Amino acid sequence: MGFLDALLGNATDAPADKVAAELAPLLVADERVERAFILFRDLVVFTSRRLILVNKQGLTGSKVEHLCIPYRSITCFSVENAGSFDMDSELKLWISGQPLPITKSFGRKVDAKALLGLLSARVLA
Repeated sequence: MGFLDALLGNATDAPADKVAAELAPLLVADERVERAFILFRDLVVFTSRRLILVNKQGLTGSKVEHLCIPYRSITCFSVENAGSFDMDSELKLWISGQPLPITKSFGRKVDAKALLGLLSARVLA
């Protein structure tokens, strides 16, 4: 993760195999981690069945919240790529029953088109 991305609060790619090992107790038998992003200690994880947002809280990070969003509950999504003067890409997810979208920022190096393709394949399938 780049230092500038960390300072700006932008997520960068995380190794899927290490994230899968960390989340192994949460994953069902046929579920696999397809893509993962890290922001300081927090994670945004795209699996074959759902989106998992991991929020490590407190000074030590021992308190952890896992928000699991099945792809079928995503009603709308948008991906904005980094422009000439923007330092980040942005993902917005509208979830059934929630009035406001969940917003996550990603670093410039994250391929916004690949992210859009992954979401399209899972949400629209």
